[in-house]
Amino acid sequence: MIIGTERKETRERGSTEAWTTVKRGLSLSPEIRRGMLVTIALAVVATAGRVIIPVAIQQVLDGGLAEAGVDMGFVVGMVVVSLGAVVITAVATGLMHLRLAVVSEVALSNLRVRAFRHIHDLSMLHQASEQRGVLVARVTSDIDQISRFLQWGGLMILVNGGQAVLSMAVMAAYSWQMFLTVMALLPLILYSMRWFQKRLIAAHLVVREKVGRMLGALAEAVAGAPVIRAYGIEDRVRTDLDHVIEEHRTAAVRAGGMASGFSGVSELFTSAVTAGVLVVGAVLVTGGDTSIGTVVAFMFLVQLMILPLSLLGEAINEAQSATAGWKRVLDVLDIPPDVADPGDDGVSLPAGSLEIRFEGVTFRYPRPGEAAREATGTTAMASVSVEIGPRSHVAVVGETGSGKTTFAKLATRLMDASEGKVLLGGVDVTRVRFSSLRRRVVMVPQDGMLFRGTILENVQMGKPGADRAEVQRAFVSLGLTGWLSELGQGLDTQVGERGSSLSVGERQLVTLVRAAIADPDLLVLDEATSAVDPATEVRISRALDGLTEGRTVITIAHRLSTAETTDRVLVFDVGRIVQDGPHRLLVGEPGPYRHLHEAWQRGTVKHPAPSG
Repeated sequence: MIIGTERKETRERGSTEAWTTVKRGLSLSPEIRRGMLVTIALAVVATAGRVIIPVAIQQVLDGGLAEAGVDMGFVVGMVVVSLGAVVITAVATGLMHLRLAVVSEVALSNLRVRAFRHIHDLSMLHQASEQRGVLVARVTSDIDQISRFLQWGGLMILVNGGQAVLSMAVMAAYSWQMFLTVMALLPLILYSMRWFQKRLIAAHLVVREKVGRMLGALAEAVAGAPVIRAYGIEDRVRTDLDHVIEEHRTAAVRAGGMASGFSGVSELFTSAVTAGVLVVGAVLVTGGDTSIGTVVAFMFLVQLMILPLSLLGEAINEAQSATAGWKRVLDVLDIPPDVADPGDDGVSLPAGSLEIRFEGVTFRYPRPGEAAREATGTTAMASVSVEIGPRSHVAVVGETGSGKTTFAKLATRLMDASEGKVLLGGVDVTRVRFSSLRRRVVMVPQDGMLFRGTILENVQMGKPGADRAEVQRAFVSLGLTGWLSELGQGLDTQVGERGSSLSVGERQLVTLVRAAIADPDLLVLDEATSAVDPATEVRISRALDGLTEGRTVITIAHRLSTAETTDRVLVFDVGRIVQDGPHRLLVGEPGPYRHLHEAWQRGTVKHPAPSG
């Protein structure tokens, strides 16, 4: 009994959530609501046109046929009326389809753009905690499911629902006895619809979740193909893929089974209603209470009522799947961006070189559902206070997990502090508009991420609108024209997906040029020369000399030869700055920096890893 009550509460909660989801979805897509009355009017016309045909049949049988013969004039007139109704119905239906297609695509394109932008507004931390395929699925397949419903399932509910209601009205006018026969069985149909609807809500939500997991696993397997082959773990990856695909198959089959079960039940009730009407109609005709034309028309009207109800099983199937997809999209939009753009309420960074100041900055990893300022997870940085002057070059060093990368991400506002302030040019970084921040502050990551296209197109991302000549000058300024000329097509060289057509070092060269053409005032570099050949390392070093000149630069130094050439070294340990000063002083006094430097000179590192 308790279990039954819990299930009932769960189903009711699911129905309430579904309705809430639809209302919120419509509120976020005003284009769907705009012109809705016109679409409904077209649906009414299309519905009325279909009901006219049974009425015309009744009139022909009862008024056009008599003992004296066929009244051809009357029959032809009814045929003409019926033909006109068919034409009007076709035109109204076509216009309705067109309006729904245009409106839904415009609305959902805007929703897709909104969801995509919101995902980009989320912190790097949140994006890293989600499977990429799950986020992609919410912007693509989930919204596609909504589009399919609006253009097919929604149309079916709108037109066929109206058709069923109008058919019942005409049936009631024709014969209350046959109408009551239909109404006696209708509650069973409606009850079965409700019973299946509640269960389809949960089933299709599971399907959409499994789709996201499957896409995430597939994307990871494709992106990691080189590593999979290198370590010979094809069987393990294949097993994992088989598992998520099987989970999706099981969920989809279960949801499809429910939908097909509803269709079967609808067919059973259709047959029962048809049989009942035939029996009652025969009795009424025999008793002289109705005409044969009325019974025949009634049979057509029953089909016009029952067919939409039976097809509603598919429409409900689409509706539940669309509602589940809509909910997943809204779930993304409901995630508060913990690194939010202040927009028009923000300020621009002051002109000139930028200094950076940390004032009692603490960063804790947020647990699920927590904002940065409310985070209670692991502490990655604790009470860091430091000032870096304009046009100075600072190296950040430390063992793995010491807080180096956290420091860099906080400086560039890829994450926000849990406590304290980060100031750029004396301005709290949380108050700076993204348009100003991203133009004046650039971080060059270690992995040298490139996008599909040419070298020219990738460099232009650093300064949208830069022409070919300006890009060429950027290569000249970093002394990279020789390397560029070695490539077969120069600036037009295709880099491949994620830059796969270039080596690690070559990708890094392109990202350095991209940073140079952006001309930032604060440059944060995640050093990446440990995996390149000596010749490329020399090129990168020379390019860095040109790139860092005259700018405030923070370098996450994995190789201490870089730290030796900087103005100042910040040594991190367990989230705190434990040493601060020039290389020549730190290397001569006992402490973590001398230990790291000696280990580096011996060619060994205590905990080798690429980032902190």
